[in-house]
Amino acid sequence: MITLEHVSKVFTSGGQTVRAVDDVSLEVGAGELVVLIGPSGSGKTTTMRMINRLETPTGGRIIVDGRDVLTLDVVELRRRLGYVIQQGGLFPHFTVADNVAVVPRLLGWPRRKRRERAEELLALVGLPPERFADRFPRQLSGGQQQRVGVARALAADPPIILMDEPFGAVDPITRKQLQRELRRIQATVRKTIVFVTHDIAEAFLLGDRIVLMSEGRVVQDGTPADLLRHPADPFVTAFIGEDRGMRALHYTSLAELAAPAGEDAPSDGLALPGTMTVLEATRELGLRGATAGDGIWVTGDAGERIGHLPFHRLAAVLGETLAPEQSGPDPSASPEGEPSDGLPA
Repeated sequence: MITLEHVSKVFTSGGQTVRAVDDVSLEVGAGELVVLIGPSGSGKTTTMRMINRLETPTGGRIIVDGRDVLTLDVVELRRRLGYVIQQGGLFPHFTVADNVAVVPRLLGWPRRKRRERAEELLALVGLPPERFADRFPRQLSGGQQQRVGVARALAADPPIILMDEPFGAVDPITRKQLQRELRRIQATVRKTIVFVTHDIAEAFLLGDRIVLMSEGRVVQDGTPADLLRHPADPFVTAFIGEDRGMRALHYTSLAELAAPAGEDAPSDGLALPGTMTVLEATRELGLRGATAGDGIWVTGDAGERIGHLPFHRLAAVLGETLAPEQSGPDPSASPEGEPSDGLPA
């Protein structure tokens, strides 16, 4: 749906030249939510603003739904793209319903159709229309205004939504609520979304893919799991921060850890689906009170056993060790006396 080909943006001010975006190439597939993230000045917002021509590229091409944006009428382009900014950007003298219906009104939709669409979308974003449709923005909380902004972006059913730090101006509790709401809405409507944020936790929560930028360039473009397991360079590791190990537990599945069951595998034991993450499995073990002697049978889509995961292997992934139940040779040494990682070959 969106392709950037060697896109650059250069600003000149007071005789100085700043390359805000430097040779950026990336693609956003239909129905994908791609997060642009990076420190201040990394070029992420400028990159988004070039997609809807709030900024004009200095070089390269941007193709939206098969057409070069520079060949499109700028007003028509923006009407085809939903856009959500910080603090909603609502018209204070319009009711909530009229704010949602701004673009359908510009497109000439009849009044009744506009009202029906506004009420449908208010319900979708968790604002019952019978309570909120006829209020004014000043009568809403910050989080409610942001929900109206999301509803407005969806009003004309555009295939692409651009979201520029949409939750950055609300308190942390409201922000988490809005993030969960966006995930729910995206599961329903499956729009192509480009989302700009500086919050790494938000990027991992929302993104199908994360594009990490620095000094106008793409440092790494990949899934959340890619960035966690295969960081492109030390900058990626440092930017993700100290929670990298814990985040990895969200993206490591039991199927990735399970080994083919050998003759010594127990006949019984807890069975968990291979798609379950390590973190989810750990919680499940705690809820069920499973014991270390059981291990985990990992199952496939049809419930068949596809492998076995001993608890000591799971514990190693969690960065822990299980104390041996009986005294004996040091389990950390191999038969030849050489160090061992404690895991079966």
